Amino acid sequence: MSLVKVKQLQEKLALKVITKNVLPLKIIKVCGVDVSYKDNIAYGAAVILDRNKKEVIEVTKSTLKVTSPYIPGLFVLREARPILKTLDKLTKDFDLLLIDGNGQLHPRRCGLACYIGLVLDKPVIGVAKNLLCGKVKSDKTVEYEGKIIGYEINHKGKKIYVSVGHKVSLKKSVSIVKGLLGKNWLPEPLRLADVYSKIHSKTNHCY
Repeated sequence: MSLVKVKQLQEKLALKVITKNVLPLKIIKVCGVDVSYKDNIAYGAAVILDRNKKEVIEVTKSTLKVTSPYIPGLFVLREARPILKTLDKLTKDFDLLLIDGNGQLHPRRCGLACYIGLVLDKPVIGVAKNLLCGKVKSDKTVEYEGKIIGYEINHKGKKIYVSVGHKVSLKKSVSIVKGLLGKNWLPEPLRLADVYSKIHSKTNHCY
């Protein structure tokens, strides 16, 4: 698919993103997924965490050859396939997914978290390490083209940017992410997924 067509697809999918809470009554099982890269191979890891007990319920990993370069704003081309493959290996369901990437905080309002949320039809929150677009206001909300589409959290001296992926409001997204922060600057499910993906890339095992 050409870059132009991918951008057009993002604009089309952005209209389908649900920005209100369509969530279970109790959000217990929160999944984090991340991908590390080495020698043109994507090493994915997903971790389901019990939100209350802070205990790991399941960990799964995958390996996939990289087919697309890293292009800012088109992260979906590089990460969607390894993420979906990793999540497909899970044997247990989750209530909510955290993606290491943007959701609506994106020039076309459809970052990686939105795409994955729409594909899975699940609640997803985007948690990015860098500000892709917009301006951070005094109340820490991020405004882009006259709309509030993200929120900046400063924790442990580092910043993360939260935005809606699918089926969860921005207010709820921020509340959930803050509740999952601990000694590390990343929410715990994403921190663990990051750790496992890096270990996976170093062991070079195929799952």
